[in-house]
Amino acid sequence: MPTPSMEDYLERIYILIEDKGYARVSDIAEALEVHPSSVTKMVQKLDKSEYLIYERYRGLVLTAKGKKVGKRLVYRHELLEDFMRLIGVEEQHIYQDVEGIEHHLSWDAIDRIGDLVQFFQEDKKRIEELKHVQKKNEED
Repeated sequence: MPTPSMEDYLERIYILIEDKGYARVSDIAEALEVHPSSVTKMVQKLDKSEYLIYERYRGLVLTAKGKKVGKRLVYRHELLEDFMRLIGVEEQHIYQDVEGIEHHLSWDAIDRIGDLVQFFQEDKKRIEELKHVQKKNEED
């Protein structure tokens, strides 16, 4: 099981590869706002844990295991952002809030949040009812 830091790297690497077709150490460092030397150390750990294959000066590729985990991490992040929007969290707070909680939730909790998001998205009246409750609570 990857550590929260490993998860951050895997998520970012997965996104870079999906968007650009590749992920270089410099791209990862820029995206995560860390030094390239830190990226190199983490990429070596991820290689050792078989999440990716890293060859110095040649780049890296995610293994099947790394792709599976990366995809799930991106799903988790996007789901939590959707959840935050759904419950009315202000847009400027969403990214930071998700970053703050995503590593602390079990996959069971993530799946239940997914069920809840689906429940609300399947019937827009439910979202309106939630907004009504929130407005009422703000007035009290």
